[in-house]
Amino acid sequence: MIFMFRKTILPVFVATAWISISEFVRNEFFLKHFWTDHYSSMGLVFPGEPINGAMWGVWSLLFATSIYVVAKKFSFIETALLAWLFGFVMMWVVVWNLDVLPVGILLFAIPLSLLEAFVASWIFKKMK
Repeated sequence: MIFMFRKTILPVFVATAWISISEFVRNEFFLKHFWTDHYSSMGLVFPGEPINGAMWGVWSLLFATSIYVVAKKFSFIETALLAWLFGFVMMWVVVWNLDVLPVGILLFAIPLSLLEAFVASWIFKKMK
């Protein structure tokens, strides 16, 4: 039981915490004006209710869990790049397709999301 906690649950928890903090800081402090301005230009209000934040917490847990699975089979670089592709690039394609992606965020979001994926992958490689 302790082995499972130390090798599975703890790394997923630590990575989830990192991802959640990274997402919050990036989107609240660096990119929020892009989102709110873009939504406002479409006559919409950017969804910022607590339930939206809670769903990002669920997304962070799912993202961390998927990185954990990928990290067991791939190298550090492969894990980080696959995580970034599946976690961010695919999300941006969908959000862009729905016409709710403020494309200007990508200048900041790409390097910050790469950092997020690389650090999360590093957590799993170091804690295995």
